[in-house]
Amino acid sequence: MRCEISALEEDDVVEELDSLGHRTGVEIEDDSIAQADEPTDSIRKPFDPEQIDVITRTTTVDLLLSRLRGRRLDLQPDFQRQAGLWKPTTKSRLIESLLLRIPLPTFFAAEGDDEVWAMVDGIQRLTAIAQFIEPETIGAEPLRLRNLEYLGEEYDGASFDELPGRLQTRLRETELIVYVIRRGTPEEVKFNIFARINIGGLPLSQQELRHALIPGEGRRILQDWAESEAFRSATGNSVRSERMADREMVLRYLAFRLTPPETYAADDFDRFLRESMHQLNALPSSGVDLLWREFNEAMLAAEMIFGAHAFRKRDPERPSWRLPINKALFEAVAVNLAAASGDEIAALMERKDEVEEKFFALMWDAGFQSAISQGTSNRGKVNYRFAEIRRLFDSVVGS
Repeated sequence: MRCEISALEEDDVVEELDSLGHRTGVEIEDDSIAQADEPTDSIRKPFDPEQIDVITRTTTVDLLLSRLRGRRLDLQPDFQRQAGLWKPTTKSRLIESLLLRIPLPTFFAAEGDDEVWAMVDGIQRLTAIAQFIEPETIGAEPLRLRNLEYLGEEYDGASFDELPGRLQTRLRETELIVYVIRRGTPEEVKFNIFARINIGGLPLSQQELRHALIPGEGRRILQDWAESEAFRSATGNSVRSERMADREMVLRYLAFRLTPPETYAADDFDRFLRESMHQLNALPSSGVDLLWREFNEAMLAAEMIFGAHAFRKRDPERPSWRLPINKALFEAVAVNLAAASGDEIAALMERKDEVEEKFFALMWDAGFQSAISQGTSNRGKVNYRFAEIRRLFDSVVGS
């Protein structure tokens, strides 16, 4: 077995169709990921109100742009759900609202080291404003107004520099309200607060919140690995990137690679993943390189062994059906392959028909079905599914 890198703990709940993935008798050719049901705002124990520190800042557009210039405001430029979400017309109408003195909704940010604010709610609005007034602060092409609803005749096609001076001043002096959760607020409370206030527009996914609130090298690692050819090919390009579902899959793998499944004892899967992101941020480059080699080889091996059905449930009565990617299976299969030796991987590839036969048999195991379908963060279910996949691989290698 390859060397282990010690680590942490946590969970998620994978709920699918029925136990084998049937959807009212209709053949499933869905390349999406099986839906997860993660509690986002449950409070597992009382919090001390004295630890919750939220302040209200009434600031101006100009001051926020100054923060951007000084790198004291983090808009997470690789925040995929935000990239390209707003069209030029939508951005232009926002600028028009400011010109008409229509107040904008409040912004929410989390304070990090050196009083840097991580913008969590309002990224699109602030990005549009920056692109119009100071596009260089976000490395974007200048925005020209278009399709304005009330000011179109006069200002359609105008850039910021082409506006009258009084309107430029009006934009820069527009007051905005920002709620800032201070640095001393416990992380679990901070995540809970954002989950609760995140009710407007398209709510952030849990991984998007982790990305926003836990800066560091882990952000880049999850992005790079999720975009790697090995991951995309092994998953059939079926794990969407818009809500960072692909990055969460990679994080789940890393969490259980860093924390051996048999030692997993978390009671809060979201906290487990957050802790794993912190641990990933602290890893030396040599540790990251080792983990990458293992991950890349595990993805290649999974595709070679399982083909188009890698990380998916199988229906023994309908072997040609391709069901959605299953997160719990992804964790169990990928981590076990990463822990296997080169000779063991070669044996599994050579005897992939036997692997498939035994995997079909495992699909009839009610305990295993439960371990990959419902309440998958439960310690017993985590241990069971990882152990069963490992037992399957060992039986093939030793045959």
